[in-house]
Amino acid sequence: MKYSASKENHLKSIFHLQHEQGLVTTNALAAALQTRPASVTDMLKKLKEQKLLHYERYKGFRLNNEGRKAAVQVIRKHRLWEYFLVKKLQFGWDEVHEIAEEMEHISSKELVDRLDAFLGYPATDPHGDPIPDSMGRFSQQKQLGLSGVPLNKPVRVSGIAQQTTEMLELLQYHHIHLGTRLEVKKKFPFDDSLEVKIGNRPPVAISAQVAKNILVKEEEK
Repeated sequence: MKYSASKENHLKSIFHLQHEQGLVTTNALAAALQTRPASVTDMLKKLKEQKLLHYERYKGFRLNNEGRKAAVQVIRKHRLWEYFLVKKLQFGWDEVHEIAEEMEHISSKELVDRLDAFLGYPATDPHGDPIPDSMGRFSQQKQLGLSGVPLNKPVRVSGIAQQTTEMLELLQYHHIHLGTRLEVKKKFPFDDSLEVKIGNRPPVAISAQVAKNILVKEEEK
């Protein structure tokens, strides 16, 4: 079924919020979408009428199976377009989110399936987030925040948790990308900041806020 861009945006945001919070409140959804709670309430009524939501009185709501399917397809399109923009059109990973926000509402399933095949069925987007397949299945990712990595243990960047433009610009400045080899050389208890060796470069200081947003995997032997 085809949904409006506004409905798709609400479904996608609910999907992400319920993954973090379980049941989602109207105020939390309004904050995520940067809109008024009254507007969210009106849209939730429409989504409930279309049988895309479960609602628990005084507690909140979550997507039902059909709502989840619809949300996952929007996420799939968004992440495939981000991959295309970075890998084929050479956009920076900090430049593609807003463009993909527009392109994710293209409704042609055939186009999206052909895009997936053209790109070689990528498992993750340019920020390390898993791309659902055509059946809505996510690949399993075993990732650890850089803050939890033991000293002198080589790891590779596998994802970025908080993908704001400012965060991605900062990582770009430090030459940190997906696949970059990192080693934590020292931890500072005063503010939980880290001294990190990035590839073959000299060690640099990384704040606790940045470190917790860098997701890593053990280096393959």
